[in-house]
Amino acid sequence: MATGVGLNPNRPGHRCEMACPLGVADIDWSAPWLADWRAVGVPIARRVAAGCLQSQALSEVGLAPVDFVPQTELPDGQAYEDFIFAKGQVPTREGLHDFFNALCWMHFPQAKRQLNRIQATEIARQGVGQPRGPVRDAATVFDENAWLIQPSDTLWSALTEHRWKDAFLDLRQEWENTRLWAFGHAALEKLVQPYKSITVHLWRVPQSVAPADIDAWLAQDLTANKLALKPFSPLPVLGVPGWWGGNRAPAFYDDASVFRPPRAKAAF
Repeated sequence: MATGVGLNPNRPGHRCEMACPLGVADIDWSAPWLADWRAVGVPIARRVAAGCLQSQALSEVGLAPVDFVPQTELPDGQAYEDFIFAKGQVPTREGLHDFFNALCWMHFPQAKRQLNRIQATEIARQGVGQPRGPVRDAATVFDENAWLIQPSDTLWSALTEHRWKDAFLDLRQEWENTRLWAFGHAALEKLVQPYKSITVHLWRVPQSVAPADIDAWLAQDLTANKLALKPFSPLPVLGVPGWWGGNRAPAFYDDASVFRPPRAKAAF
C-alpha cells in the first residue's frame, strides 16, 4: 500500500553535489519505498556503518540462497552473472549499489535465481561480448530498475498511456489499495538522494497474486520470451501519492520533462 511519511519535499527536482559518495549510513529507512526492506536492512546497515566488510555483514544473516564475497573473488574475464550461476556467490563491492542488490536477493530469492539463470543461459548461448541481445538487455533493466505493481485495470491503463494526471490525481484514491514492491537496486540507490526525475520500469502483477506469493509468482513469470518483449511501463517514483510532499500540489505533475506524454505514433 502506498502510504505517506514525513519526507522533506524541498527541491525534489535537483540533486545535491556531494564531496563523498553516499553510504549505508545515509539511508533514510523511513522512506515509504523501503517499508518492505527495513526490518532486514537496518541491522545489516548498522554493521556495515560500524566498519564490518559489506560482504561479510550480508552473508552473516543467511537470508539469501547465495553467499556474498568481495569483488576481488571475481576472476578477470569471467562475466559477473556467469560467476554467480556457477559458484552461488555474488561478488560484492562496498557501497549502496551492491548493498541493495544483496537485500533484493534476500527479499526475492526465487526471482533473483531465475533472473540469474536467464542471464547465464544467454551468456552461454551468445558469449560475453557485445551485442548483449534483447533478453540480456531486458534482464539487466529488470534487475537494476524494475518495480512491481498490482493495479486495477483502470489505473494500469492510465499509467501505460501516460495519462499522468488521471493516474495520480483523478485516481489518487486507488493508490491506497495499490501494492508496489521495490526490486531494482540501482533505483533504490538513486532514491537515497531523491530527485524528481527518478523513473522505474513497472512490471504488472495480477490481482490474483497474494503478497505472500509474490516471489514465487515472479520466478515463474520471468521468462526469456517475456523479457524480450520488454513489457515495462515507466513510473516517476516521486509521483506516487503520499511518497513525496510536493506531489500534493496538482502542478507537480505539469513538469513534462518528468511526466512525459506518450510518443506520437509514426504515420505510414
